[in-house]
Amino acid sequence: MIGRILAGMAALIATTAPAQQRAVAAPPASTGAPRSILFVGNSFTQGASSPVRNWHAATVTDLNGAGYGGVPALFKQFTLQAGLNYAVSLETQGGKTLGFHYDQRRRLIDRAWDVVVLQEYSTLDPDRAGDPTNYLRDAGRLAALVRARNPAVQTWLMATWTRADQTYKPGGRWFGQPVTRMAVDLRAAADRAVATTSGIAGVLPVGQAWNRAFAAGLADPNPYDGKAFGQVDLWAHDQYHASAYGYYLEALVVFGRVTGIDPLVLGRSERAADELGISADQAAALQQVAHDQLAAEAPIRAR
Repeated sequence: MIGRILAGMAALIATTAPAQQRAVAAPPASTGAPRSILFVGNSFTQGASSPVRNWHAATVTDLNGAGYGGVPALFKQFTLQAGLNYAVSLETQGGKTLGFHYDQRRRLIDRAWDVVVLQEYSTLDPDRAGDPTNYLRDAGRLAALVRARNPAVQTWLMATWTRADQTYKPGGRWFGQPVTRMAVDLRAAADRAVATTSGIAGVLPVGQAWNRAFAAGLADPNPYDGKAFGQVDLWAHDQYHASAYGYYLEALVVFGRVTGIDPLVLGRSERAADELGISADQAAALQQVAHDQLAAEAPIRAR
């Protein structure tokens, strides 16, 4: 089944209309000083509810000393395999908004970084799901903070995925709507932040890559009705966080957009996938999804 999925992916169109991205040149591979990147977010960056959470934690710097590896560690592994030199740090706290990081962890963030990735709360606002008001304010505050230290910093906003529990369970903010809808709304908020805030390079379309995986038949779009044979479940057991497959796809999108390198260069024998129990066929299919989504939005390059 995976082979059929891969063959059909090239014909897919984007599942949502992409926002115009600002062109950002990928840095050349270097053996000199590493390029610094900071991930700011919550459990969706930590890799919570999956083996990704503490995976290769020693390869990254957790500024809070919590010992997380998470998506930053996956990103680090991808850069090593691509011959890139990145010093990767993370500042995360489960269940918190970007506003929390600005108000409570600003001293850790307030440094000169080359790249910063900002990941907001899964529903944007914990008290008013879908309301982007505070997100727009806090993304702007954090972007200004890091830009003051390094005017050339590239700040990216991560648009995350649809929560199945918010879509399929009564009482969810997106109950009864298509499984793609929540990710579309989150992306719209991120696009709005890019359009109205100076100093933000663009959006990391993680939720759109998930939607593409659903459309391709690679991923099961409804974890509550039983997983179809040959499909992967991008969600964890709580139908909220991501599984190893979901975080792997998240990291592929971040890697491809931040570095400008095509995720397909990692190949079927990619090491992180093997260690996490993701098969060669599944790794290749997830890389293809990331490639297709990124290529639909802005140029990427092979290496």
